[in-house]
Amino acid sequence: MAADPHILEELRRLRARVPQLTGALATGLDGRVLAHDTPGVEPNGMAALVETAHGAAVKLADATGQGEFRELLVRGGYGYVATYAAGGAAVLTLLAQDRVNVGRLLLEGRRAAARIGELGEGRTAPAHRSSPAREAEPEAKAAKPETRPAAPRTRTPRAPRSTTTNARTTAES
Repeated sequence: MAADPHILEELRRLRARVPQLTGALATGLDGRVLAHDTPGVEPNGMAALVETAHGAAVKLADATGQGEFRELLVRGGYGYVATYAAGGAAVLTLLAQDRVNVGRLLLEGRRAAARIGELGEGRTAPAHRSSPAREAEPEAKAAKPETRPAAPRTRTPRAPRSTTTNARTTAES
């Protein structure tokens, strides 16, 4: 399958903004490669691993009551792998050197994932609108995803603060 040129351009712009990136890959939720800029890394094999990691992260977020999956960060001995939800149908994965500014990586990755999600929605939205069967279907009948209530959270009360009147300062020493 040919890479989506708009997504590929977004990956290249992202790599220009964060020079410590060593690769970028956009995949569908089914593990198919949408676009990649991953020199030295086989994109189809990486896409299969991303699909597995994404599935595990989604289940972990759900099981712990943390809400919908947004991102996953893995730190290895030589660098980082950051995976982001990119809209409802895509995943963005970035590879970065160990010396990357992690805050910058997260910020730029989130922005790029949002842009890729918009590009993906723009590509699929007209197909949904032009379908006669979809137009005849009322909005009220749209299936809602099953949601489970989050596990109740408990808080441990904090111990009361003690006031000490004999606290030493550096001037008294």
